[in-house]
Amino acid sequence: MAGSPARRRLATVLFLDIVGSTALASRIGDRRWRDLLSRFHRLVRAEVRRHGGRAQDTAGDGVLATFSEPAQAIEAAAALIEAVHELGLDVRAGIHTGECEVIDGKLGGLTVVIGARVAAHADGGEVLVSGTVRDLVAGSGIDFEPRGMRELKGLGEWPVYAVASA
Repeated sequence: MAGSPARRRLATVLFLDIVGSTALASRIGDRRWRDLLSRFHRLVRAEVRRHGGRAQDTAGDGVLATFSEPAQAIEAAAALIEAVHELGLDVRAGIHTGECEVIDGKLGGLTVVIGARVAAHADGGEVLVSGTVRDLVAGSGIDFEPRGMRELKGLGEWPVYAVASA
């Protein structure tokens, strides 16, 4: 008998990653790094909530948050890039929208993978989005710069855009 199908829901996923985290942790030591990471996570949770999203998961210096609307995720990412500078940090962000699988209360599936792969191409201080996100926010006043086709590991080439103004 096959297992029950996973529940699916539409979501915009935002991945955030601290740039140069390993070198910084090595330079400041475990205790200061742990304190800085704690402050970072508090700030991220507050900013994500302020923009209507929900922090779903953290893994070290990375964060996965979800939003019901892609413009909310873009605005949150732009605000977070500015806010973490107060902590002396630089982050990169990637955003994608699609149907996610809900497995044991956690999000999974290709939408999550695509969001993470888009984020991996971002430079510090940059918000990259998939072509899907760019298309969904047409008419919102958010401007983008094309970054061309990017190889998303295991997924082939996808169009990627940088947020120019949110």
